[in-house]
Amino acid sequence: MSFDNTARCGAMNAADEIIGRPLALGLADQPAIVGAGNPVTYGELEAMVNRTGNAMKAHGVARGERVLFLMDDSPEMVAAYLGTMRIGAVAVALNVRLAPRDVRYVIEDSACCLLFVDAEFAHLYQEIAAELADPPQVVVRGAAPRAGGVPLEDFLAGQADTLASTPAAPDDIAFWVYSSGTTGRPKAVMHTHACVLIADRMEAEYFGVRPGDRIFATSKMFFGWALGHSLMGGLRCGATVVVAPGWPDPVRILGVVDTHRPALFFSTPVMYRNLLREGAGASEGFRHVRHFLSAGEKLPETLYQSWLEETGKPIVDGIGASETIFLFLVNEGHAQRPGSCGKPVPWAEVRLVGEDGADITEPDVPGQIAIRTPSQFSGYWKLPEQTAKSLRGGWYFPGDMFSFDRDGYWYHNGRADDMLKISGQWVSPSEIEACAMTTPDIAEAVVVGVPQEDGLTRLVLVAVAKDPSASHSRLSSQVQDTLMASLSIYKCPRTVRFVDELPRTATGKIQKFRIRELLQAGRL
Repeated sequence: MSFDNTARCGAMNAADEIIGRPLALGLADQPAIVGAGNPVTYGELEAMVNRTGNAMKAHGVARGERVLFLMDDSPEMVAAYLGTMRIGAVAVALNVRLAPRDVRYVIEDSACCLLFVDAEFAHLYQEIAAELADPPQVVVRGAAPRAGGVPLEDFLAGQADTLASTPAAPDDIAFWVYSSGTTGRPKAVMHTHACVLIADRMEAEYFGVRPGDRIFATSKMFFGWALGHSLMGGLRCGATVVVAPGWPDPVRILGVVDTHRPALFFSTPVMYRNLLREGAGASEGFRHVRHFLSAGEKLPETLYQSWLEETGKPIVDGIGASETIFLFLVNEGHAQRPGSCGKPVPWAEVRLVGEDGADITEPDVPGQIAIRTPSQFSGYWKLPEQTAKSLRGGWYFPGDMFSFDRDGYWYHNGRADDMLKISGQWVSPSEIEACAMTTPDIAEAVVVGVPQEDGLTRLVLVAVAKDPSASHSRLSSQVQDTLMASLSIYKCPRTVRFVDELPRTATGKIQKFRIRELLQAGRL
């Protein structure tokens, strides 16, 4: 099926839209994936996709059924993911650091028919396999106890390397992303085949990516940030996607960059901070990166400045969501506004809504953001009430508070349920956090509101010291002095607590609800 079928006849397939474009451009002999053994060309990847799709069909996987992936990033994982969509099934990549009970939850929630699993993660399934009333077929990559699973090489044996794609309507479901769980139990976010049609626009239009350029995302492909902008965007624009087997750590990332010299580098604030600690400024490989991009959580202005000083290049900050896959706000490479998430991308509409439901048109007034983009999700699996709350009139309301300045730059002010009214005025935790982190000896800071017995809410700042042995009393005084010198009195928390590390999801996002629970239980 040609990758332009959507425009011609209303039928399409997401796999064709992703890998069909570079093949149509004559890039079959160009490397599509490097970093996991021998390079895999686009032609070789297409054959792998087709063999895997044929194998799934031969084992009874039907249109619309869910196929799960508990796999590290690899050509085999990418091929199976695209092959799933090519046969009209639904691809679902999972966090490889899930606990066994969470693996069980996702298997039962998705009612999946097939699970691809790497040998090193097979124990996560084996521990809960006996508890499943309707276990899926299991395909194992690598040598390991198989718990009834089929080795990947046996699963693919004898399968043809050609396959006609299953035609899909643009609004048919192609893949899910399980949300990262910053506010509680993960939700399955459903995306359509048409979502991938803008996959390459960020790379091509903003950062000039050309066929042959290398793209590297430090996050794993189960994370929407990497799934959208590396697997989907990188392949669709004919770039070479760099994968790094193993869980990302700064030393390993430095080695990957020095070896493969990517043009675009996608990461998160936490990883940028850790890379600085490991001497990223002295890395020869980082000097070859044209653009550094950040998403996943707000990029502290102090970190932006430190990276710029160490490497000589800015971090381009932006924001997206599991529900949009791709960024909807981003700073342009040549026009940075530190502390902001940038401006709306041309393919997304963004508005700000006040408490009265009316649009906010004045700068510097906080409100809830609403987004409408071709890549937004179609709903949450089996959660109609949450779907109706988040999708209203074609607009996606993520529950985040933003404001914009007179120049059109947008600023993330935290979750709507984290925004607090103190003395009758809105308080943005992120504003206080950014101020607290200008204190020289503070590595990280989080502000939450804790309800009191009198019904009022108290601000509490929870911080991580750069030096774990430093006096908490002294640091607390330093932080409060910094806040009092810069913020209105009602924005300054009277209580400061210190922890060795902040609770995070597997993708690095801070779990504020966990911090609130610990504070309310008196454990901080």
